[in-house]
Amino acid sequence: MASIAEPVTKPVSRFRYILDRRETLGAVMVAPAILYVLLLVGGPFLLAVYYSVSAYTIYDPSWRFVGLANFAQIIKNPVFLQTLGNTFLFTFGSQFLGLILGKFGAFLLMRPFAGRKIVRALIMLPWAVPIALAAVAWEWMFDSLYSVINWSMIALGIIDRSDAPNWLGNPHLAMLCVIIVNAWRFFPFAIVIFLAGITSVPQDIIDAAIVDGAGFWRRNYQIVLPLILPIVAVGLIFGIVFTFTDLSIVYLLTNGGPVNATSVLGFQGFQVGIVSGDVSHGAAISLFMLPVLLAVVIVVLRFIRRREV
Repeated sequence: MASIAEPVTKPVSRFRYILDRRETLGAVMVAPAILYVLLLVGGPFLLAVYYSVSAYTIYDPSWRFVGLANFAQIIKNPVFLQTLGNTFLFTFGSQFLGLILGKFGAFLLMRPFAGRKIVRALIMLPWAVPIALAAVAWEWMFDSLYSVINWSMIALGIIDRSDAPNWLGNPHLAMLCVIIVNAWRFFPFAIVIFLAGITSVPQDIIDAAIVDGAGFWRRNYQIVLPLILPIVAVGLIFGIVFTFTDLSIVYLLTNGGPVNATSVLGFQGFQVGIVSGDVSHGAAISLFMLPVLLAVVIVVLRFIRRREV
């Protein structure tokens, strides 16, 4: 009588067994992101540190160690101190304005009205449009002769033609202009953050507040806003980091003028390190942003942790 042969089990490869482990699979999945950070962020960062402690320029490429002398020199420079103050004003002013626009925009888009889906798609255009194209349009709107803002106010009788403001030629108005443009660019992202936060609030909490007699403003500022504050704070961190290191709006709109009134750290580092060729001081100016951003991020993260507790 023939015996039935037992099926032969194939040995499981050791590689497959390793990938079945949760820790190993997680490390493999995260490895491309870590490699990206090391190559495209860590490499330039180390190179900037290397140049910032030297006397390297494009006219004298011989590397010579000078320690922290470059940092001491830029701190004593009044132009750098003005640029640092401009950077804080530009960053926090535009983020504050963008958050206000994003909050009211989110409340508006949550209400049902005809064409709401189309408006939700169009509201993302400031975030999607290349900043070079947007800067050309804004530069025309703020032009000293052909500004549509000035001509509209003249047509409405608000101002005379002789009193029309020179938006990009006045130091205070120029800073206001770059803040408005950056807030316009940021507010679609703020709308998405607020929409995500507001829709995550349980409806029974809102209903209970309505039953208790809480009006619109009280519900949103005493109930909804404290609940979504950690989500908004995370979005604010991204906005601050991107704005603090950005130079595109200033470079395209005002080129740092008039008289360094709109110069920010990213633009100043580019001007000194690339345009002027003083690579060592340009790297020192760029690295100065790191401890400032680190302090801001730590403060915001500690605030989030306290709110979650």
